[in-house]
Amino acid sequence: MTYKAEYIWIDGTEPTAKLRSKTKVLADGAEPGLWGFDGSSTNQATGHSSDLVLKPVFVCPDPIRGGDHVLVMCEVLHTDMTPHATNTRAALAEVDERFAEQEPWFGIEQEYTFFKEGRPLGFPLGGFPAPQGGYYCGVGADEVFGRDIVELHLDRCLAAGLKISGINAEVMPGQWEFQVGPGGPLEVGDHMWVARWLLYRTAEEFDVAATLDPKPVKGDWNGAGAHTNFSTKAMREGYEPIITACEALADNAVEHVKHYGHGIEDRLTGHHETAPWDKFSYGVSDRGASVRIPWQVEVDKCGYIEDRRPNANVDPYLVTRLITDTCCSALEKAGQV
Repeated sequence: MTYKAEYIWIDGTEPTAKLRSKTKVLADGAEPGLWGFDGSSTNQATGHSSDLVLKPVFVCPDPIRGGDHVLVMCEVLHTDMTPHATNTRAALAEVDERFAEQEPWFGIEQEYTFFKEGRPLGFPLGGFPAPQGGYYCGVGADEVFGRDIVELHLDRCLAAGLKISGINAEVMPGQWEFQVGPGGPLEVGDHMWVARWLLYRTAEEFDVAATLDPKPVKGDWNGAGAHTNFSTKAMREGYEPIITACEALADNAVEHVKHYGHGIEDRLTGHHETAPWDKFSYGVSDRGASVRIPWQVEVDKCGYIEDRRPNANVDPYLVTRLITDTCCSALEKAGQV
């Protein structure tokens, strides 16, 4: 007897990496092991030295094939077993281990947009729909587009055991969001990449493309982000560490924005519930700030913060590493651990 293992990895496409996958048939009882691939076909190697290695790091049930079949999230290594330059998970693992005692938690809100025949789902041929307003968390065939795909994707994420915690229709027609978390930095990153793969694979069955483009339609339409919620044990127990974390993000704002997804200047304009990409701010209940402190957090004097800057196309391994390193270093220095 055999089962199928779908190996999934992040390629070297620039400026935004893509997901790749291929199937390996394994004997029952055999664990998914190391596997090779042609890096010259994924923008990760040259033709004269193209062999790269897939190292399984997270395995979950395959909700599409069912049965004993599995999805296998992988890191990319060189043949000497060192991390490839595109392997952003390896660097996160080091930071995660260094600050594990602070118990960093994340929840990422992944926005995305469905496209069919070159336009967002719900956009009429050769024109535009009614202005945004009624689409957010809307109901009805005139305001919501793609719900059948979204519901199937949710069911599949749950069947895979991913930490998906909700879905909702977003501000623009054909635009949706799902949330992953709370969980640790590595866990949230692994679950988010697999959830993205399931999104693309599910939409494929409807002849629809799901895109993480941060500004899929120019003009007076909301962009697509990946708002990133963060806390540590100290932040969940007190308010001063929350302010320390916000100030640390302010001090490192330029470095973070640089790695928060290609095209961030098109989305973070100061309009459409964003702060300008080159100006950092934080505030209570302020969706026009770079970082929002939820109103309930101020009331309770403990909780979490929401970094509203990351693009929909951000690498979750990168954003969790940057926030963990920046905030946990500052909290450690301040003795707020």
